[in-house]
Amino acid sequence: MNKRFVSIWFHHLETDWFVQRQPALGQIPFVIATPGHGRLIITAVNRLAEEQGIKKGMVLADARVIIPSLHVVDPIPELSKKLLQKLAEWCIRFTPCVAIDGTDALLFDASGCAHLWGGDVDYLTAIIKRLQERGYQVRVGMADTIGAAWAIARYGKRSPVIEHNKQLNELAELPPASLRIEQELVERLYKLGLHQVSDFISIPRSALRRRFGQAFLLKLDQALGNEPEFMQPVVPVTPYQERLPCLEPIVTLTGIEIALEELLKKLCHRLEKEQKGLRCARLQCHRVDDITIQVEIGTNRPSRNTQHIFKLFENKLSAIEPALGIELFILEALKIEDHGHGQERLWEQQGGLNDTGLSELLDRFTMRFGSKCFHRYLPDEHYWPERSFKQVISLQEQPTTNWRTDHPRPLHLLAAPQAIEVTAPVPDYPPLLFRYKGKLHKIVRADGPERIEQEWWLQQGQHRDYYSVEDEHGQRFWLFRSGHYDAAKTYGWYLHGFFA
Repeated sequence: MNKRFVSIWFHHLETDWFVQRQPALGQIPFVIATPGHGRLIITAVNRLAEEQGIKKGMVLADARVIIPSLHVVDPIPELSKKLLQKLAEWCIRFTPCVAIDGTDALLFDASGCAHLWGGDVDYLTAIIKRLQERGYQVRVGMADTIGAAWAIARYGKRSPVIEHNKQLNELAELPPASLRIEQELVERLYKLGLHQVSDFISIPRSALRRRFGQAFLLKLDQALGNEPEFMQPVVPVTPYQERLPCLEPIVTLTGIEIALEELLKKLCHRLEKEQKGLRCARLQCHRVDDITIQVEIGTNRPSRNTQHIFKLFENKLSAIEPALGIELFILEALKIEDHGHGQERLWEQQGGLNDTGLSELLDRFTMRFGSKCFHRYLPDEHYWPERSFKQVISLQEQPTTNWRTDHPRPLHLLAAPQAIEVTAPVPDYPPLLFRYKGKLHKIVRADGPERIEQEWWLQQGQHRDYYSVEDEHGQRFWLFRSGHYDAAKTYGWYLHGFFA
């Protein structure tokens, strides 16, 4: 895919912002002035003032000689930086890759985006129209390189679009300043009679390097596409992303579902080609009122099943409020894992934990009831029962040890043993009676003891002697005595679980 870049120049960024909040300023020439070296220096000029000869960098007193009634607005610290950041985040509706360029411009990596609007010209027209609706007057340029797009946006006199591989022809007619070089170097070129890029483009490179330096050649090569140039997006670009702009704002749930289905088809097709599956996905809905609504889903294992993923999103689509309408849908696969074609086991009727149907069922439960609606446990390498297992999230995680099956274990194990009152013969006989939560239980059957020692590397308590007991009502309990019988009564009795 050929690279295409768009440069958007906000020539009156700060003054346009003031006009949005004070419309009366749009009818008079005004400037923004900042104190410097005992004088007021003009840092921003509106269109009317500029047309009458006022420029940035002028001393305010000199400007008032030209326009005695010139209005002055106090500056706001870092206003341009904040405005560009906000505009860059808003412009993500036009491309996933937006960067701030200096103090008065934005830069798009528009590769593969323009066709969604019908072509390069329609794409730029849509950008300009939307920014004008927000109150900003801009100039734009589109080219194969960042440097050429920057030059056309500021100095271009014809079409704002440079066709593929035509940047040399367009740049040749522009002034040296279009190469983004320092003003001192521009003045040197003018003194030598080099008023256009065409005047020095054919001069041997060794002579240009010797006279103007390597930095000058670098800027020239970057504009022509001979040297790479990179941009830093304000929002990191998700590698797996599909976008769907709408000709008319979508205001119905049916329209949202159709858009989601279209995006899922494209994304899952790409994942299938690359043998990948998504574990987490996010749908962003950009509304015409500049509000973005997003919903996320997750899966227990990599998936590219379009119908299954749509079902996971379906439960959340009703929460999306389209208001005046949604103009752009973005589907992002936030987490991707390898997912090859699984070999069918014809001799097995059930796939166990590897069964895709089981994973998809658990995904639907999770989306409907939350991530805590089911649990999976694996054995852990500890002696004490409350530490002998661990909770895991993934269905693919394999146990590192085996479950103990040599002695019975209760179906319901308490998170922490509960102290109980016990009547028991000594030293190792099972209890005869015990009281739990105020209720007395008479034991009619008992089995034990089963001694479980503490881990030597933990040393958190005494050994335990466990008994499986049954009361007169048929209820079965798992009790233990902590420590040996002694006169100081340092031992204690505890209830640790219930058998079914």
